[in-house]
Amino acid sequence: MSAPSRFDRGHTDDLMTFLSASPTPYHAVASAAERLEKAGFRQVAETDAWEATSGGKYVLRGGAIIAWYVPEGAAAHTPFRIVGAHTDSPNLRVKPRPDTGAHGWRQVAVEIYGGPLMNSWLDRDLGLAGRLSLRDGSTRLVNVDRPLLRVPQLAIHMDRAVSTDGLKLDKQRHLQPVWGLGDTVRDGDLIAFLEDEAGLARGEVTGWDLMTHSVEPPAYLGRDRELVAGPRMDNLLSVHAGTAALAAVATSGADLPYIPVLAAFDHEETGSQSDTGADGPLLGGVLERSVFARGGTYEDRARAFAGTVCLSSDTGHAVHPNYAERHDPTHHPRVNGGPILKVNVNNRYATDGSGRAVFAAACEKAGIPFQTFVSNNSMPCGTTIGPITAARHGISTVDIGVAILSMHSARELCGADDPYLLANALVAFLQP
Repeated sequence: MSAPSRFDRGHTDDLMTFLSASPTPYHAVASAAERLEKAGFRQVAETDAWEATSGGKYVLRGGAIIAWYVPEGAAAHTPFRIVGAHTDSPNLRVKPRPDTGAHGWRQVAVEIYGGPLMNSWLDRDLGLAGRLSLRDGSTRLVNVDRPLLRVPQLAIHMDRAVSTDGLKLDKQRHLQPVWGLGDTVRDGDLIAFLEDEAGLARGEVTGWDLMTHSVEPPAYLGRDRELVAGPRMDNLLSVHAGTAALAAVATSGADLPYIPVLAAFDHEETGSQSDTGADGPLLGGVLERSVFARGGTYEDRARAFAGTVCLSSDTGHAVHPNYAERHDPTHHPRVNGGPILKVNVNNRYATDGSGRAVFAAACEKAGIPFQTFVSNNSMPCGTTIGPITAARHGISTVDIGVAILSMHSARELCGADDPYLLANALVAFLQP
């Protein structure tokens, strides 16, 4: 039964499928690539020479994907229209020596990735997923999507002060999940288990990038099911919307004055400084090679970049009914009120007046409302890949997104209509 709405819920249903299929950045880019392949895109290898052909192409590197569509007859200096997002979310990640335990409990040693709401990971059934690196140099994705791990909270009887002093967690001691019983820690046990799960021979795995995820599926919530609760909305909601928008534009048959691009990066939650992060060379290299493959020169590259605009799409903060005083008193974004434009005059967001005009024009064309977010002056403002993209590539960038609650929790909350509204704004931006 579909939730009642004046908007099509098919997009949100597909978002929930995407979230479930994407417990890690590696799975997210594989899911995005699968959708783009159905729209006629094809993967190109960074190690190959690129041809001056039209159509949809994409590059995969680790947990990042850059996809673009070259219209027929596009000049070498044709500007780009970019939707930027990130694939990573805060979570618990497996350490190099994962097998640990004490007092008859078998545990997995984990490290904190990004800035999670740590209490949201307590007493929650967790799966384990990620990328396995094999002895022959290849990689294999693995996803144990069933209750496997749990971080048990201390009973209140042994922590009476928690009700008055609040929950205090030591990141090293209190967040190591249990996954079985046994008095002896056996090195290699977890990896051997994952080799079996992935259908691999023992000893075949020589490296791993593994992380926990909540196995509870996304769900509609509320009296009228006008909300969606689910994991990793920050920021797979934007990755999904950008993928859907790019596929729609590429298959529309419309004349395109720009080259539409999806740039979904890894490692935003830890500063973006990696070969797959927004502060790395991946996006610039792909765009330059696209220009040069079409016979362009450095002058063409400069002209293309000068006319390029990027929408950096990431989740933002909806006004919280229990903490409204934490928000700016005149800016209260609401869920299902349309996408948000993020503004910060200290350049924590990249939006300026001209960028607002670009986004306003896209929303007007799409026939959807938008809202504005600005932080309370008394509180520090978060940031996104927007300022990084603008500074690294000299590209005009605008920060936008969808307003949610419980950001960085193991499960976040958004309006059921907002993902559809965002995707439509992105289509109008990519196809002005």
